[in-house]
Amino acid sequence: MFLIGETQRMVSSSRKVIYAALAGNCLIAMTKVVAAFMTGSSAMLSEAIHSGADTGNEILLLYGLRRAKMPADNEFPFGHGKEIYFWSFVVAIVLFAGGAGLSIYKGIAQLVSPVPVRHSYINYGVIGLALFFEGTSWYIALTEFAKLKGPWGYIQAIHRGKDPSIFIVLLEDSAAIIGLVVAFMGILLSHVTGSPVYDAAAAVIIGLILAATAFLLASETKSLLIGESANKEVVQGIREIACSFKEIKQVNEILTMHMGPDFILVNISVDFVDPILATAVEVTVAGLDRAIKRAYPMVQRIFVEVETWRRK
Repeated sequence: MFLIGETQRMVSSSRKVIYAALAGNCLIAMTKVVAAFMTGSSAMLSEAIHSGADTGNEILLLYGLRRAKMPADNEFPFGHGKEIYFWSFVVAIVLFAGGAGLSIYKGIAQLVSPVPVRHSYINYGVIGLALFFEGTSWYIALTEFAKLKGPWGYIQAIHRGKDPSIFIVLLEDSAAIIGLVVAFMGILLSHVTGSPVYDAAAAVIIGLILAATAFLLASETKSLLIGESANKEVVQGIREIACSFKEIKQVNEILTMHMGPDFILVNISVDFVDPILATAVEVTVAGLDRAIKRAYPMVQRIFVEVETWRRK
């Protein structure tokens, strides 16, 4: 995801993480639904909604990954790589509307018309099972994320990463684990005190956690969807390669854009030395193209503009 030259590993890791999350969420969502109806717990129903939304989200991410691998054509000459950014943004919307909205609504409804929580021990068992599944999925996502983030810290890697699929699953699983702890506390307090208010409050808190997660995901994927540049280390590396050619007097501007997690578009403005033959320009441009793509395999298209450098 973040290390240059590991495109195939990125795709493989993304699918591995998503399949693990999909299996865990699908199994536990059905268990939570049964437990919620048996016990009348709003917190458990919120958790069921959460797991259901996450299951749908994993399906959307897999669909986005498949669409992103479609080849370029006349209508989309730079390919379909941004499909994964679009579907990642849809995931954030689903998590906000489907997960957060319904959870908060159910919690408020329980506060307005309280319903006693029954058979709390069923909820405890389901929460324990859910923690096992979510924890396993979270560990797999964290392990793959740690392999691919390189020297960056976790927060920095989330902010600067160009493949949102893995960190989406990691954030969703982290939110799920926190939500399960909140659900356990709410159900336990309702069980001990006999008041359903704590269970309802837990449902609202779970909804707020989902809303915060959705907002973070939306903000991180929005810039990628609009057209985010390559990381500054890549841009600087391209500049150094261009400056190493003796035929190039000045590198004026380097514009980059991620057309997908593994597709960088580059536009370079250079000023050649004077005088220079047209054949020398052609050879230099071809050599520059090869050198950049060899150093940064994710750079798939390069456009070179010949412009005279003007001091600002």
